[in-house]
Amino acid sequence: MGLQNPGVDAFIAQELPRLREYDLAVIANISGNTPEEYGGMCEKLSAAGVDMIEVNISCPNVKAGGLAYGTRPELAAEVTAIAKAHSTVPVMVKLSPNVTDIAEIARAVEGAGADALSLINTLLGMRIDVSTRRPVLYQNTGGLSGPAVLPVAVRMVWQVANAVKLPILGMGGVSTGADAAQLMLAGASAVAVGTACFADAYAPLRVRDELLSIAAGQGLKSVSHLTGGIRPW
Repeated sequence: MGLQNPGVDAFIAQELPRLREYDLAVIANISGNTPEEYGGMCEKLSAAGVDMIEVNISCPNVKAGGLAYGTRPELAAEVTAIAKAHSTVPVMVKLSPNVTDIAEIARAVEGAGADALSLINTLLGMRIDVSTRRPVLYQNTGGLSGPAVLPVAVRMVWQVANAVKLPILGMGGVSTGADAAQLMLAGASAVAVGTACFADAYAPLRVRDELLSIAAGQGLKSVSHLTGGIRPW
């Protein structure tokens, strides 16, 4: 989990052929330090035949003094437009929750041509070892994921769903079918499972089965009928 990886060239040469052995869509998640780096990766991955590219805009923009792309509408729009210009497959943009108004970022990304959105990325957190008085993480702060972030994810998916017309891949703290159903009711068209896989490698399959059971129990022919079904007060 995290950004560490062997790089786009190694992924295309070593990992993609193995992934192609499965009858599943391949979504490549990319991150970069400059718009040009994003564009170059989109070109390579498109040519390699991935089905979709997920653009992580929570990374620092070295040309903007380290400011994360996902924290400013104009920066988010810039990297989205470049990714679209260099990609021949759909581009999904992953939004950061560490912003004042996530709906504003979503609208900027939609205006720049994104095909879909994924949210949320991790929340910025920090822990301190009381005995040593040092941060637990060497970088002092880090990304918080897992069940604690689910309510934030649900709220932000709901806000974004009411701000744009793009499909949303909801994520953040999903470990049960009910968790997934919450994100879909808030407006997500699909749901991703991440941190839960560390405790249970079969978590995605269990979440899927529980979600299907919830939909069937409510008389729905498809889980897609849950999307946007929230009845707010």
